[in-house]
Amino acid sequence: QVQLVESGGGLVQAGGSLRLSCAASGRTHALGWFRQAPGKEREFVAAIKWGGGNTYYADSVKGRFAIFRDDAKNTVALHMNSLKPEDTAIYYCAGRLNWLAGQDMGRSSLYPYWGQGTQVTVSS
Repeated sequence: QVQLVESGGGLVQAGGSLRLSCAASGRTHALGWFRQAPGKEREFVAAIKWGGGNTYYADSVKGRFAIFRDDAKNTVALHMNSLKPEDTAIYYCAGRLNWLAGQDMGRSSLYPYWGQGTQVTVSS
């Protein structure tokens, strides 16, 4: 059984930075971050492969967000810089057993394991 626990959300001013962390127990080989703003569909943010370090980003966060893994601690971090009010959302950590090619890593329906989410609020 895979369990994912997010931490690190909070309130920050536009232009600021936040770091989210996802602690994973159980076996996963790929982990992604998604977000959902009020009244909107859940959208992909970034994903990383545990072994090999492949990464994949949504266009909306490229150059501002970075995803890292810590194999020793079995955690994945999302470093968010130059935050904008439109980044406000609940951020979810999601896991799957294998890395997928191309845009499939951005499809939330292909992730069987999910955390409970952490709120990120960016004020203008």
